[in-house]
Amino acid sequence: MKTLTPIRFATFAAFVAAPFALSAPVMAQEAAGPEVYIGAQGGYHDLGDNPLGKDGSPIYGLFAGVDVPVGPLVAGVEGNFHLGSGIIDREYGATGKIGVRVGDSGQIFARGGYQWVDVNVRKAVGVNAPAGFDDTRGDYLVGIGAQYKIGTNTALRVTADTLGFDTTRVTGGLAFNF
Repeated sequence: MKTLTPIRFATFAAFVAAPFALSAPVMAQEAAGPEVYIGAQGGYHDLGDNPLGKDGSPIYGLFAGVDVPVGPLVAGVEGNFHLGSGIIDREYGATGKIGVRVGDSGQIFARGGYQWVDVNVRKAVGVNAPAGFDDTRGDYLVGIGAQYKIGTNTALRVTADTLGFDTTRVTGGLAFNF
């Protein structure tokens, strides 16, 4: 697999966000107040090249955050926790995000933060890690996402992220607003 460059990531991200952007081309007016949300999501995190060919993992987990309207923009913070069923045991992190409302039901956002990934060394390279080996690595996260309300307090969402421009993570999920 080739290294993920910022240009490749931006191109991929544009394709992910396009259906949401085209579905409602008019930005909505400012929302009434902060929106607190929690949700569940699943996806795939590709960690890049591995000589043994095991370079990614399905992931599933939870996210929670708050969005605050700032004029025509939406600013927010979010935390996440995922379990993996492949070479990723678990991952967790926090991001800040900025976005725009699209129509009455949509939102497109960019985000940045930090993510830690705990790799299952045995599944990744075929041998047990030596005693005391730290199998958790962290790096900055940048990404984009979009969500679309399907009910008064529920929204579908999709995100595409990269850690240090070395990995690709795509997730989809369902959020519940309070």
